[in-house]
Amino acid sequence: MQITDLPFGVTNWAEVAGEEHPGITGVATWRTRQFGPVRVRMVDYSPDYLADHWCQKGHFLLVTAGELITELADGRIFTLTAGMSYQVADGAEAHRSNTVGGAALFIVD
Repeated sequence: MQITDLPFGVTNWAEVAGEEHPGITGVATWRTRQFGPVRVRMVDYSPDYLADHWCQKGHFLLVTAGELITELADGRIFTLTAGMSYQVADGAEAHRSNTVGGAALFIVD
């Protein structure tokens, strides 16, 4: 990734409006900023959230609170807790998220 033509800026995430995205169960609330081709999000998953799709998008994802379970389409499962991250390329490995007790994430894609 190359970031160009982006002046220094500050984001107060508490001031960014949330948008709800229902899962199969639970809800994901996204607070999103777009910086040219780079999307940056703070995402909160409610307890018992299960994504309603297999994602093919590449991400850098950091768990800031709670516990996130990431399942790959090939059956592998990864459990991430606060302070853990993952990275995946566009189209590399389909993945979906779920959580039992809720989770907060910082995502760049």
